[in-house]
Amino acid sequence: MIPVLDIQNLTFGYNKSNLIYKDFSLSLNKGDVVSIVGASGSGKSTLFELVTNNLKPLSGSIKKKKTATIYQDPYTSFHPTYSIISQIKDVVSQEAIDTKLDFYLDKLMVDDSLLYKKPHQLSGGQLQRCSILRALLFEPELLLADEPTSALDNITTLEVMKLLISFLDKFAILLITHDNDLAKWCSDKIIEIGSENG
Repeated sequence: MIPVLDIQNLTFGYNKSNLIYKDFSLSLNKGDVVSIVGASGSGKSTLFELVTNNLKPLSGSIKKKKTATIYQDPYTSFHPTYSIISQIKDVVSQEAIDTKLDFYLDKLMVDDSLLYKKPHQLSGGQLQRCSILRALLFEPELLLADEPTSALDNITTLEVMKLLISFLDKFAILLITHDNDLAKWCSDKIIEIGSENG
């Protein structure tokens, strides 16, 4: 089985005298859930920036398949002046919209009228569910989730995480979370950044 994410001997630091990662390796196959935990500033989000090619490693390799990302702050992941639906259509196939939009709207408890609004017209929780909707419609093989439920209440958090886990036949999840209980509940493996990694 070819991994959907394969990190080999990754070394990275914003300066070479203070490495966040040193010879760090991680492999995820479809169906895996790996959680990254650690204190603020320890380098959890840095790993996502490396996986998405926004940062370049000092050494090592990162190979990945089709990837979608859910960020902690949904207002940073949508352009402020365009409707939600137009920004979904920018990255999602028409076939996925035609065949799966209504299903995911129902599962995520998103009223379809919200899709025709601009980001600032939605609450943080509503917009984060739209961000998760866009990621699922993108049909990734790897889902990067950076505190994806931080804008949601506890009940919605549980429902959204159950939904994501129900699709593990389609992708793997690399999850950043401060919630140790959530990590223990959903993860096959938990990696604590700031200890053995750098």
